[in-house]
Amino acid sequence: MKSEENSRRKFIQQTAVVGAGLLIAPNLLSATNTSSYSKQINDKKTNNMKTRKLGTLEVSEIGLGCMNMVGNYNPPANHQQSIKTIRTAFENGVRFFDTAEVYGPYTDEKLVGEALEPFRNEVKIATKFGFAIDGTAGLDSRPERIKKVVEESLTRLRTDHIDLYYQHRVDPNVPIEEVAGTIKELIQQGKVLHFGLSEASAKTIQRAHAVQKVSAVQSEYSLWTRNVELNGVLKTCEDLGIGFVAWAPVGAGFLTGKYDTTTKYDKESDFRSGFPRFSKEFLPLNMPMIEWLKEYAKKKNATPSQIALAWLLAKSPNIVPIPGTRTEEHLLENLGASKIHLTKEDIQSIEICFTKFPIYGDRMGEAHMSSIDYTI
Repeated sequence: MKSEENSRRKFIQQTAVVGAGLLIAPNLLSATNTSSYSKQINDKKTNNMKTRKLGTLEVSEIGLGCMNMVGNYNPPANHQQSIKTIRTAFENGVRFFDTAEVYGPYTDEKLVGEALEPFRNEVKIATKFGFAIDGTAGLDSRPERIKKVVEESLTRLRTDHIDLYYQHRVDPNVPIEEVAGTIKELIQQGKVLHFGLSEASAKTIQRAHAVQKVSAVQSEYSLWTRNVELNGVLKTCEDLGIGFVAWAPVGAGFLTGKYDTTTKYDKESDFRSGFPRFSKEFLPLNMPMIEWLKEYAKKKNATPSQIALAWLLAKSPNIVPIPGTRTEEHLLENLGASKIHLTKEDIQSIEICFTKFPIYGDRMGEAHMSSIDYTI
């Protein structure tokens, strides 16, 4: 059993990569009182969050990434606490929630479905398909599998439609045109409303979009991970009217300024233990940039996380960051970024200063990077 559990943990680590209280206690919510809960939230009129468009899909300008609630950066969080965090996000204007079948696997979709059920029709849910989830680190986007797993995701999410359905990683064994065609069928059936791609190259995005309009592309993007500015992905999204969703927008925690060279990353439960940038070799070399960011944030009466998120919001109206957290404290801190206005001059100043800090180490480990689409 121990070896099976270790194998399962290793598989999850290789494939999954990619926070004011409740008005009603989670265990008291039922089909008879969910509308009441939603009405009370709306009556508070605390929703000052602006919206943005991912293609034609309207979402809150900051979303919530729910992956690490079931592990990946730490052991799984308390179930009820995670539900409370998700619902607190809704109370504070978040209307865009991100999950995937491989997170857990499966348990994160169940968590998100349970947490959002009281106000399902007022939010947008994004989930993903594409990993084999068979004990290997393989990919599987065969049309027959997509049609099978979409039904399973719908059940776990307690819904009859998925607002945004991403291919989690591009499957080199299945032409992207077949994947896009399959999603087009699901859209015609009403099971999926919008098509997305995750960690796809500019060429793949163009090919997919020619068959079925892509509403959003999701890739890692932050002050210290800016590949999409150089590989044509951001430009392609802009040219085609596709929204861009930034995952790990605070650098997998690094840009929060809450980690230092003494921080330990558990090899069994934390992805970052295998990420070169967080290694004993490279992390000390990367610390100068976060020290600068801390000082800059003080000048703006903000936190490093808020500056990192405000930078993304200011870069383009087509960008929607989805910071992940498991606590209400960090959630509310992140959402405070929407109140920070960075001018063009601020952006230029930040970027000039960041050129002084070379980034050491790759953004993910070898197993994760091997599934990134580099098709030219």
